[in-house]
Amino acid sequence: MSNLQKRIGTLIVDDEELARHVVRELLAAHPEIEVLGECANGFEAVKAFAEHKPGLMFLDVQMPKLTGFDVLELIGEDVCVIFTTAYDQYAMRAFEVHAVDYLLKPIGKQRFEEALEHAKRRLSEKMPAAQQLAAAARAPQEFLERLVVKDGTKVTLIPVAKLDYAEAQDDYVALASQGKKHLKQQTIASLEACLDPNSFVRVHRSYIVNLERVTRIEPYGKESRLAILADGTRLPVSRAGYARLKSLLDERK
Repeated sequence: MSNLQKRIGTLIVDDEELARHVVRELLAAHPEIEVLGECANGFEAVKAFAEHKPGLMFLDVQMPKLTGFDVLELIGEDVCVIFTTAYDQYAMRAFEVHAVDYLLKPIGKQRFEEALEHAKRRLSEKMPAAQQLAAAARAPQEFLERLVVKDGTKVTLIPVAKLDYAEAQDDYVALASQGKKHLKQQTIASLEACLDPNSFVRVHRSYIVNLERVTRIEPYGKESRLAILADGTRLPVSRAGYARLKSLLDERK
């Protein structure tokens, strides 16, 4: 077989059984597509991707617990994606993240064929990394409500309101929440961009803190300070960090 004749391994991810059935039926006319599996939620999708390494995914955006964008972030590998959703507000975001295409439900046959042809052309090109897709998918001024962390096969969801602080560790961040630390592969700068600046402040080049957890600020040495959190944690505060922190705390008085 030539590269063009090789079958394209595909996953169908949607929490609605009918929606999965529609995509599978439309794919039946394409012998070059091999459906490797159907997933009813994001957790199944992450697991199935690790098992099958598909070249193409039909990925629903709105799903309970893990959204399609969360799935992409957790996969963390290059993949060709056609988003499917009932909400056209996601269309521009889908294309902004260089998704191959975007199908609005109910999916029409002609539009489906166009998207599939587009995907087959793009499979010969280098796709952007899934984490880049996920990060870029967020609309401006739309801040994270929870963080997804993958540890082997275990996925942990941390509501942002329960995040105490984040600490930079090279290309990772340690997320402190409810007495535990979770390691996530992400830079502290990219995490900062995803958090509401009215609730989280970069107090130091290595630390972001939840304002709700700060009980007081103490001097430490000549020009340094420490932020004391409700649980007694002490975080270093730089001069620039102190200016940002003080400004936000003053606003809350």
